[in-house]
Amino acid sequence: MTSSPDFRLALVGAGRMGRHHLRALSGNRTVAVTAVVDPVPAARAAVAGLPTYASVEDLLAETVPDGLLVTAPTGRHGALIATAAKAGLPVLCEKPAGLTAADAREAGRVAGAAGIPFQVAYWRRFVPALGELRDRIAAGELGEILFVAALQWDGEPPGAAFRTGSGGIFVDMGVHEFDQIQWLTGQRVVRVAGQAAGPVTDPAVRGHDVDSAQALLGLSDGATALVSLGRHHRGGDMASVEVFGTRDHVRLAFLDPADGDATMYAALARQAEDFVDLVRTGRSTGAGTADAAAVLDAAYQASAAVSVCGVTKPDR
Repeated sequence: MTSSPDFRLALVGAGRMGRHHLRALSGNRTVAVTAVVDPVPAARAAVAGLPTYASVEDLLAETVPDGLLVTAPTGRHGALIATAAKAGLPVLCEKPAGLTAADAREAGRVAGAAGIPFQVAYWRRFVPALGELRDRIAAGELGEILFVAALQWDGEPPGAAFRTGSGGIFVDMGVHEFDQIQWLTGQRVVRVAGQAAGPVTDPAVRGHDVDSAQALLGLSDGATALVSLGRHHRGGDMASVEVFGTRDHVRLAFLDPADGDATMYAALARQAEDFVDLVRTGRSTGAGTADAAAVLDAAYQASAAVSVCGVTKPDR
């Protein structure tokens, strides 16, 4: 006889990121996905071994989970958070919790008004090596921070349907780097300049997205940072960060194609466990509304800078 999971999540959105969460939480002793919600029949059919529902309302008519894990397309985040708030369900929402900073702030307002725990899923905060680097920076071991370089290059671009509705490269990819830089250094982004690469390989996304873009950031305590993003890394998905201080320098390649998605899966599991702590104790080391809004503000400043360079800014 198998015991029931300690904390039951309903996964809302069975696309690529939703499947990553399913895999990451498989066999977890603290938290489990016990139901999946997706309006697309084919997506529901692809989920084996779990009850599936076309809507959150259909789910709640049959069972009430302990919380919702929202991995639906970004444009649906706000409505799903509002539905969860009405039902009194805690929400762990995939980044960026809305297409704009105003969307993220409204999501936080709705959750706060309903009194439900609300966390935004920036999984890199749960990578141990990045946490150790943050602690070293906070302790002054690197001295004064001068420059941070954060890179994320994916193995291949997502489909055109996603790219034309996700806000563009700085919003759907770069938010990770913007959050990571601010979280690691304790400094806010106060200035943004950007430049996109010229070629866009998929004609269907021209005017909505680019294949590569870079942003140069000014931080609140005087450091500078570079965000480099790309959708064509032959070896597979990669991410790294390099920090230069007056006393020391650290380069950390925390997502390596040779390791596949192992680092991300482990971090997603820790993140879900942290969300359980938030629900039960009110304590969390994850991202909240203010973090999500600040990141989106920076992402749209970068998008606006790119539009000056002749590339159309993503629709807001």
